[in-house]
Formats: sequence, C-alpha cells, structure tokens
Amino acid sequence: MRDEPTESQLQRAGVRKGGLLLGLYVGRPRTKRNVEDSGAMPDVIFIFQEPIQLVCANEAQLIRQVRVTVLHEIGHHFGLGEEDLERLGYR
Repeated sequence: MRDEPTESQLQRAGVRKGGLLLGLYVGRPRTKRNVEDSGAMPDVIFIFQEPIQLVCANEAQLIRQVRVTVLHEIGHHFGLGEEDLERLGYR
C-alpha cells in the first residue's frame, strides 16, 4: 500500500490533478499475453491509503473499500474493463 499516487500514476490512469485514484493495475492483462511475455516484469497492483481514507467515514467502510479496490485491480489483471467491473459491483 502506498500513501498516495504519483503524478505519473495519475496520468497513466487518466486522472486529472486533484482527482482521486484509489488503486492502479500496472501490467499486461492475461487476455493480451502471449509467449513473448514470459520474460516480462511481474504485474503490480497499487492501492493508495490516503484517497481510500478520504472516501470512507468509518472502519467498516474502509475494510469494504480496500476489498473492492483490490478486486477491481485484480479484475483488470484478468482483462475486465471499467464497465464490466462496475456491473459486477467493483467500482
């Protein structure tokens, strides 16, 4: 877990300055991999403590939001888009 996203992470995710980014998946989704990816660096999921705390009013919300954020980013690892994740309740 990191405290907050860097400027380059915000840019990578398409989030404007001052916007909130709760998590970020950096890697190549499983659905787009091939044999040439065998030597690639491992994928990484970041979750950002400060933005998550900003959107939560209590510990129960915090626990739920961390879970949703991690599952959201894992969904990207498996090739799910934002619309798919929203439909599944991981937004």
